[in-house]
Amino acid sequence: MLHVPLMDGLVDYCTVGVGWKSSSLFTPLNFLPINNSNGVAFSHKQRHKFISPRAAYSSSDPLLVKAARGEPVNRPPAWMIVKQEGIWLFIESLRRNIHPSERDQRQLISLCKFLCSLGKLSDPMELLFSDILTPLPAFGVPFDIEEVRGPVIQSPIRSEEDLKKLHPIDLEKLHFVGESLRILRKQVSRGPSCSVGLCGSSWTIATYIVEGGTTRTYTTIKSMCHTSPDLLRSLLSHLTKAITEYIVFQVESGAHCIQIFDSWGGQLPPNMWDQWSKPYINEIVRVVKQKCPQTPLVLYINGNGGLLERMKGTGVDVIGLDWTVDMADGRKRLGNDISIQGNVDPAYLFSPLPAITNEIERVVKCAGTKGHILNLGHGVLVGTPEEAVAHFFDVARSFNFDSQVDGQAVGAPNLVA
Repeated sequence: MLHVPLMDGLVDYCTVGVGWKSSSLFTPLNFLPINNSNGVAFSHKQRHKFISPRAAYSSSDPLLVKAARGEPVNRPPAWMIVKQEGIWLFIESLRRNIHPSERDQRQLISLCKFLCSLGKLSDPMELLFSDILTPLPAFGVPFDIEEVRGPVIQSPIRSEEDLKKLHPIDLEKLHFVGESLRILRKQVSRGPSCSVGLCGSSWTIATYIVEGGTTRTYTTIKSMCHTSPDLLRSLLSHLTKAITEYIVFQVESGAHCIQIFDSWGGQLPPNMWDQWSKPYINEIVRVVKQKCPQTPLVLYINGNGGLLERMKGTGVDVIGLDWTVDMADGRKRLGNDISIQGNVDPAYLFSPLPAITNEIERVVKCAGTKGHILNLGHGVLVGTPEEAVAHFFDVARSFNFDSQVDGQAVGAPNLVA
């Protein structure tokens, strides 16, 4: 689940594996693979905190941040998530040849420096290379990635003895994430671009740690809710503290905004989500809001149609809608006092470009001109044409909210491929 946010205005698309057997840079236009041996090594012993020049909200804040806060914008900001499974032009030969010991850190930092040196981080765009499982080894949960099974945790946490293996999060082990964010924040500060930090929720991270990897049934952790509830609460509490510290670390390193992925919260019945996921999200939001009050928080759950009102109750600034929720219905249910994100069906990017244009215009019209971040309802699918991705952002930039009727967006009708 490598998540690579792509912001509107992106001209060239790229990705790099972080902490996985796969580590690659791909190039639909003019990027060239970076040799792993040329990665830049960092050995920082001191945490460096990003110091924002603003003490309060500013008119120079990125478009995405303004939309997240519900402030007036002249068009919807747009971004999307490219997942490991969905990267087009993925360089399979590199993925096979990277040894798992060559993970991550130097490749990630050198890639960010490489992009900046080429001036590819231009206005307005953003890149962050991260994964919701990245922080696991920093608090005592090593994992590997197998080509077929995906993430694999050899020693899952299923007993009190297992729980003793965990320790407080060691942010020094995540210095490469902070270094990357600082590089990107320094670059995007030249324009209205935005750097987005990512993390998993306590429940979603726990599903991997308890199940030992990905699962389709979640039977082990769901059973634990009833057979070992105290053990599960202890695990979730530990994860909540670690995730909270990791979010603050990302903000201090330069992230403008944080998206929390409760990806597998939708696997719980609503009453179970109230008990086993929501309280821990509430605590994360409470602490982060105390320490980073200006940082918008986005909450996304896959399959969240039955949870929208409950999600709003967590105190986040933005609710991400998946593509199964009608945007008009989502806006009606959530109201206008919270921002929403989404939610074009990723499969639409396989359609003719005029059809993509029409769907984006429909979604934006239903969301309204205030408090909407344009996005897909999930990650980019395997084989998505890069032309469609570029068109998605072109359409986003074509909107002009200065011309509107009854608060509904007016797009550029002439934008047809």
